Amino acid sequence: MNVAIVGASGAVGQEFLRVLEEQNFPISNLRLFGSARSAGKTCRFRDREIVIEELTHDSDFSDVEIAFTSAGASVSKEYAPVITRHGTIMIDNSSAFRMDPDVPLVVPEVNPRDALDRPRNIIGNPNCTTIQMVVALNAIEKISHIKRAHVATYQAASGAGAAAMDELKEQYNELSRGDEPTVRKFAHQLAYNVIPHVDIFTDNGYTKEEMKMYNETRKIMHSDIRVSATCVRVPVLRAHSEAIWIETEKPVSLEEALEAFHNSEGIVLIDEETEKGKTYPMPLMAAGSDPVYVGRVRKDLTDDCGLNFWVVADQIKKGAALNAVQIAQYLISQ
Repeated sequence: MNVAIVGASGAVGQEFLRVLEEQNFPISNLRLFGSARSAGKTCRFRDREIVIEELTHDSDFSDVEIAFTSAGASVSKEYAPVITRHGTIMIDNSSAFRMDPDVPLVVPEVNPRDALDRPRNIIGNPNCTTIQMVVALNAIEKISHIKRAHVATYQAASGAGAAAMDELKEQYNELSRGDEPTVRKFAHQLAYNVIPHVDIFTDNGYTKEEMKMYNETRKIMHSDIRVSATCVRVPVLRAHSEAIWIETEKPVSLEEALEAFHNSEGIVLIDEETEKGKTYPMPLMAAGSDPVYVGRVRKDLTDDCGLNFWVVADQIKKGAALNAVQIAQYLISQ
């Protein structure tokens, strides 16, 4: 395959390079694109240095079969015609096209065939919080339809980019020296704190991040499920966690739920009794890994049709680059 990465110098762009190499993705030629500021810099891939090209309206993608784009919604909207005009498939990591009716929104463990119907040659890569949630929800949906889900997220600094990760580390350093912490990427100081505010607020009191979880979940699962989310930024570098409560149409036993999670593609169940006590996934152990981890699975005490569980996944990897690469792997397998 001839492949391009747009936004190659960013955190997700760099993760694309690592994932493509780890997955041994079949690449004959790789081109990297970025802003004027990034153009001319080099990135290493498979023991060679590749120069980043400046993305312009004259950029030629005629030799590119798949382009992974992660340079922000405004860049995706502006340059989609440039990228796709010769038939290149654009797998876009931004929010630009996710809810467009003629753009499939795909999580390969849930709705891979949606990727085959792409009138504009654009495929949306969902929001990171949505991706890990629907992978887990899909396991239960196969047993009984999920009517509603309540979720509280615990989102790492990585969700706001590499600069946000650096800011969190710098805040701890500044506070340890007795200095005022630098606050640029977040609404408030994140070190030693949690911020119940991810993305901008909408008219209904929910943030855009919370509404993404509502709307994207319904589109991906082709479902009337109702999702109510509270998205919280926590002082973790990478890997998001989610506490999820669901209500199903018919009761699902704990044994059925555990078996479903254990047998589902892309999920690692960590929910056992050991000599040291109960096991469960945490963001520190999930960082840098591929799966969606599920644990703390319980019957809900307030509803016979309710289940509670805890979901953790690497935000940059499964929540962005890996999911996009898995979409491409599915396409070339057809």
